[in-house]
Amino acid sequence: MSYGDPNNPYGQPPQQPPAAPGYGYPQQGPPGVPPQQPYGYPQQPAYPGYPGGNMMQQSMPGLLVTARVFLFLISAVQILGAIGFLYLAAIANDVSDSADDFGLDDAGIGDAATGVFVILGLIAAGLATLSITLGVKFSRGGQGVRITTVVYGALGAIVGLIYLFVGLDTGLASAIIGPLIWLVFGVIITLAPVVPSGTAWFNRPRY
Repeated sequence: MSYGDPNNPYGQPPQQPPAAPGYGYPQQGPPGVPPQQPYGYPQQPAYPGYPGGNMMQQSMPGLLVTARVFLFLISAVQILGAIGFLYLAAIANDVSDSADDFGLDDAGIGDAATGVFVILGLIAAGLATLSITLGVKFSRGGQGVRITTVVYGALGAIVGLIYLFVGLDTGLASAIIGPLIWLVFGVIITLAPVVPSGTAWFNRPRY
């Protein structure tokens, strides 16, 4: 008998063809070529920093972090301002009531002052709420937060510039430092969402 005879029971068994890879497993390609993803499996994103990888920015830019801190500082000043105005409104109301008891406030000046202080206190409280909201929304906000921050910062910078000119006219250093700080805060808050890093942060994809 010949070992090459396929009917020989003592001969060498015929060689089997290589088994095809099972369904759902990555196909082996030529050397140096990465295996293809199986059909039906999601493609894995590349790691950032590698060629062709996902370059999405993971951390907030430094200028935006600074603007965020400034917003929280401004909100603290605004909260103190709101408390101060409401306190002055309470004092004006007490003075008005005392004057009415003695018939000294026929024109209602005390009541008018009370109303003005209350309105100023509410405005300061509303601005403080807006400052805190914008600062908190920096982490997840989109274009609406970006545009609102730019407008808000620009208005604050204009107010600071006006008071800076008034302080320069007085010639007092104490009347210049405060408006100057406010102007710097407003300029940074305005520029932070406009520079390329800030624009990319607010345009990043969100999952």
